[in-house]
Amino acid sequence: MQVVGYDRASEPGDVAALRVASDGTVDRIRLAPGDDLAYRLGDRHCAGSVDADGHHACPVSDAPYCPDHVDRWPCAVCTGECAMPLDSCHEEHAIYLAAFAPTTFKVGVTRSWRLETRLREQGADRAAHLRTVDDGRIARQIEADIATDVGDRVRVPSKIRGFHESVDDEGWAALLEKYDPVDTFAFDYGFSLAEQPMTETFVTGEVVGTKGRVLVLSYNGSTYAVDMRSLVGYELESGRTDRNLQASLGAFG
Repeated sequence: MQVVGYDRASEPGDVAALRVASDGTVDRIRLAPGDDLAYRLGDRHCAGSVDADGHHACPVSDAPYCPDHVDRWPCAVCTGECAMPLDSCHEEHAIYLAAFAPTTFKVGVTRSWRLETRLREQGADRAAHLRTVDDGRIARQIEADIATDVGDRVRVPSKIRGFHESVDDEGWAALLEKYDPVDTFAFDYGFSLAEQPMTETFVTGEVVGTKGRVLVLSYNGSTYAVDMRSLVGYELESGRTDRNLQASLGAFG
């Protein structure tokens, strides 16, 4: 079976999952805390596409997607200088700040009804709702202005580096003073770590939890962070990994 996607825990009580396909049928491997995973990674190739009829495989070696299967989202680089080509552009939007422990902050926008969902999808530790506006174009223009001060992108490795830490309260408070938010949020993902997890790409061990698109696994006394996007396209084989993984210092205690 091939990993063809993943579902983040985007609402309280949700359980994240890997979406896997075999012979055109799509199933889910749940990633609930305490679950034991025992898979080895095989070959990796394009994950193809999934629609109402099931999974359509693609043999092209490009991964996670070949050029024919890349989903290009026009809003990814939008700064509000557009003709609002999507229906969603015309919906009410929220502008927010998100904090990732300890001191990484970003501005973002989303449809207002998806605000908390979007923040959980990103794995934010704290957030602040700054404004609600009539449509996506206005929101993107405001976002672009704030981004010159705060930034509007945070890479997954930067998030993982702070998984064992808390948000710097003073730095976060100082940022919020500049923008006078209408509401603030704090998120709990159901686990805490004593040290930074090591970044790996594998699917073996006990599920500690998920945070955004990052799966945290415990294996042989060490803790690992796996970007689920890095798994997309891999064929999975039954059995624990036979790779020689780096061990954390805590594994020798």
